[in-house]
Amino acid sequence: MKVFLVEDSPLLRERVQAILESIPGAEAVGHAGSAQAAIQGIANTHADVVVLDIQLEQGNGFDVLRALQKSAPGVQTYVLTNFANEAYRRKAESLGARGFFDKSNEFDRLRQALVGIFRP
Repeated sequence: MKVFLVEDSPLLRERVQAILESIPGAEAVGHAGSAQAAIQGIANTHADVVVLDIQLEQGNGFDVLRALQKSAPGVQTYVLTNFANEAYRRKAESLGARGFFDKSNEFDRLRQALVGIFRP
């Protein structure tokens, strides 16, 4: 499955990339740091899965989720953010996010969720 990373921090993008490389069947096909670049990149790469931050260089993850609801409702989206409060979680889930994880302590939970979708 093809995974697109939406993260504006190169360090965190590398960390998520390392997680993806440890999962058989996962292939990172692109990344973006802004909402518009993410929307275009996801469409261009025909990504199956998106790992998405809420705060971006321009726009935010909610903008991306809204666009995906219209243009690619089948894409599985997992939010990984420093803003892991309940209001953001509910909003992300209402916009189609399949998982919502806190960058400060839930990288392992993100990996588990991703492994679950890549099992044959």
